[in-house]
Amino acid sequence: MRLPIPTFFAFATLMLMGSLSAIAQTPSLVPTPPQPRACPAEVPAESRCYTGEDGQGAFYWIALPAQWDRGVLVMHAHGGPADTGPAKAERATEDLQRWAITVKAGYAWAGSTYRRGGYGITMAAEDTERLRTIFVQHFGPARRTILHGQSYGGGVASKAAELYASVDDRPGPYDGVLLTSGVLGGGSVAYDFRLDLRVVYQWVCQNHPKADEPQYPLWRGLPMDAKLTRAELAERVDACTGVRKPVAQRTEQQKANLATILNAIRIPEGSLIGHLNWATWLFRDLVQLRLDGRNPFGNVGARYQGSADDAALNAGVARYAADPVAVAALARDSAPTGQVRVPVLTLHAIHDPTAFVELESAYRETLEGAGQGERLVQTFSEESEHSYLGDAQYPALFAALLDWIDQGVKPTPESVAARCKAFEASYGPTCRIRPGYRSPPLASRVTPRQP
Repeated sequence: MRLPIPTFFAFATLMLMGSLSAIAQTPSLVPTPPQPRACPAEVPAESRCYTGEDGQGAFYWIALPAQWDRGVLVMHAHGGPADTGPAKAERATEDLQRWAITVKAGYAWAGSTYRRGGYGITMAAEDTERLRTIFVQHFGPARRTILHGQSYGGGVASKAAELYASVDDRPGPYDGVLLTSGVLGGGSVAYDFRLDLRVVYQWVCQNHPKADEPQYPLWRGLPMDAKLTRAELAERVDACTGVRKPVAQRTEQQKANLATILNAIRIPEGSLIGHLNWATWLFRDLVQLRLDGRNPFGNVGARYQGSADDAALNAGVARYAADPVAVAALARDSAPTGQVRVPVLTLHAIHDPTAFVELESAYRETLEGAGQGERLVQTFSEESEHSYLGDAQYPALFAALLDWIDQGVKPTPESVAARCKAFEASYGPTCRIRPGYRSPPLASRVTPRQP
């Protein structure tokens, strides 16, 4: 019997969601208790550190400051997903080393690798919550629990804040959310521009894929059996654009090629290869392993600008229509609804080369549309970094968020900036917050899709 179209879409979406959350390796089902471990050198002396595995394939680190005494716990949702294979224990080690600032500020820290690499926002939110329950079982409940999402982890934390807004009709386990350099808005919103990059790059360079290689729709990322390496892709990009060479060593054609790509996609040249990597290997993982080969990205109606001949560019680029089933599945997995019940504070570098600052506008519009705009305060820093911002800014953000939770004192960008200045005595002159800044609309950065 043929299902009605709406019923079929709903059924197919649920099936695809199962693939997005699928476990990539056989789970042990029984988490290993936290085992004492020497802390990384970046963590303050006299801290206590522990490692383990969560029973679903994710590895974790926990770090307790010397004087924690069930104070504040920061659950960390890491960025990525750079790796697309099984979980690697060293990922959690690297996260603790990078975010040792949290322990220095006096907070407990816990971070999971997630059960596998590759895309899966809801999966990662589940894994982060699973680690929180492990923490509570072994170290007791914290007075306050903050959910900190960084980069891709910003999307994870924004989703977890909604998934666990309440549990059994009681307030959920998280008292507040901090999102830094967040990839916000869901997979389609955050990654559409990488399809733009693939089609514009291919129109200009014609080498990814090359003419003598198997051809494929660019939204697939790369054939599963392809042997192309990241180093080889970088060589192709450099041959076409000279992006790894000093400007004086680039040919005139390379300069023109590079200008067309960067102007049309609005990215800095230093992030070109990185974004192409995401649009290759992450697209392959997302489309072929998580969405059963369906396409969540489309560029029909997109009008690219910034080249020497926009008419030729728009006539020549490949055009793809997104599959509505894949779009719905990706949205269900990753897109925020705005239904948060706790304070949310964000920090984003204005010149972030990886996660555009304009994503903050998309997230703000979502919360405002859901009637939760008053729960959001956004701050911005005059920086050009993505992975880690100035040291003093993080303790200031945590302190401001905790005052909002405990005392009802809602911060402003001005008050966070002032607080950050006070922390410079302990963490160095690293405050770059610009209180008067407001992120532009996402459509000013990412080419809109038009009917």
